[in-house]
Amino acid sequence: MSTSVNPAIFLGVAADDPFGKALVDLDRVLDVNAEHLALIKRRIAEILRQHSEGLSYTEIVEAAPPPLLVQLVTESTKMLDGFGARVRRAEALVLHQEGMTMEEIAERFGVTRQRVSALLREARRDPPDT
Repeated sequence: MSTSVNPAIFLGVAADDPFGKALVDLDRVLDVNAEHLALIKRRIAEILRQHSEGLSYTEIVEAAPPPLLVQLVTESTKMLDGFGARVRRAEALVLHQEGMTMEEIAERFGVTRQRVSALLREARRDPPDT
């Protein structure tokens, strides 16, 4: 069962709201990632079952259909890292635009003020429609 944001809420995201757009996109990526995670879990169970039946890991990997488990994990991680970074940049920017200082943002994000400064620079360079 998906726990996605209600699609009707997406209609309320203003065109000039990069943080809202980033959240909507992240929500969609989380749905895709949930599918990948389910596949990863099935692959893990299959590998463990095959190994318990006496197959070597080499035999299992050589016979496995693509994508391999490691490829699924890598793809999932890259997806979350990319969209998570976009959300982090957009959130830092909107908080700063709404009056929060870089020090306050840094404290809430658990990073240094210098990292927040870099996030703000990167966010200002992000194309508005990504």
